[in-house]
Amino acid sequence: MSGSISIKELEGLRSSLENELQNVLRYWKDNTVDFENGGFYGKIDSSNLIHKKAPKGIILNTRILWSFCRASNFYNHREFDFEIERAFGYLNEKFRDNLHGGVFWEVDYAGIPTNKKKQVYAQAFCLYALTEYYKYSKNPEAFAWANEIFELLEKHAYDRRLGGYFEAFSRTWETLEDVRLSQKDLNAPKTTNTILHVLEAYTNFYEVSNKAEVKLALEKLIQLFHEKLFNSQNHLKLFFTNDWKSLSSEISYGHDIEAAWLVLLACKVIANDRLYLKTKSLLKDVCKTFINEALDNEFGVINSKNSRTQQIDSDRHWWPQAEAMVGLIYNWKLNRVTNDFKIVQQIWQFTEDNIIDHKLGEWYFRVDSSGKPYESENKVGPWKCPYHNTRALIEILELVK
Repeated sequence: MSGSISIKELEGLRSSLENELQNVLRYWKDNTVDFENGGFYGKIDSSNLIHKKAPKGIILNTRILWSFCRASNFYNHREFDFEIERAFGYLNEKFRDNLHGGVFWEVDYAGIPTNKKKQVYAQAFCLYALTEYYKYSKNPEAFAWANEIFELLEKHAYDRRLGGYFEAFSRTWETLEDVRLSQKDLNAPKTTNTILHVLEAYTNFYEVSNKAEVKLALEKLIQLFHEKLFNSQNHLKLFFTNDWKSLSSEISYGHDIEAAWLVLLACKVIANDRLYLKTKSLLKDVCKTFINEALDNEFGVINSKNSRTQQIDSDRHWWPQAEAMVGLIYNWKLNRVTNDFKIVQQIWQFTEDNIIDHKLGEWYFRVDSSGKPYESENKVGPWKCPYHNTRALIEILELVK
């Protein structure tokens, strides 16, 4: 056992997480299937009202496929076979660009493409989902499509001169003036968020492909996080010019700790001991800084801070709570930091008390500093998906066996 944690504590955490994983999966299975127009609903609001004519985004749909596949692979069962095949079929029929490759950003409620931009973040999530689906189904079409997306990203998005991956392209893979992932983001040609999820997708793809070129790409990405993306204060720089000049002073605490454990996982998958040990040390430093800066008095994870003005966004979004627990559990297991397990217990208690909607199901998008949910936010939407909480719950359950 790693650290002086009792069997009772481990079993208690595991039982609670297992119960919530079942709740999350049940919510998405029971509430989100769009039997009238195909696929899954694009929006369900905080009161569980379905908006039947809401557009359907690629991030939501790839994350639905990934989440049901990941859960099925974790449990080694086929309970979600209907939802999985539906999600794969909808991606293939409605989002796939058979003319120019890759996937569109958005379709309307009936499945007609309305935004055909090629956001690299979206291509990465499609690759990630297809790889998990291939692990589940062994469908050769899924593997071929995943490989096609990998090759498209390496051909069009990889910066051969300065490293990293560009942010977005037109439908035909031409450059764009506006490459923003969302309205709140800077219009920057390279972003840590996109690069992080390219790394995550490539990690999953390497597990099934064992391709030398995927391993090489991962090694370059891991080095990039060490050399350019993390700063000396154990925070990620988020937005960049083409030649890696930082464009933002924002600290995103959820991304800091998410990146640390995802980079570590990539090192493990490619079996690079040197990079693994280097990243294990980085994880320890990131977790220490995170604990000192990102937690409020209730052990909720605050959203962000501006390092220049020191202004804090004290809202607690659902996903940083999930990422914090995974990163700290990894640090507890690998670096034997007992206190990190205790903090996970406290973050989980905060999540149970404030983030999980025990009446209507799923997790609130965010709550304010007093724990009040924002009623204007969605339960299901372009960015509100089952990915962060499903992934975190499964990762931790595997780590606390």
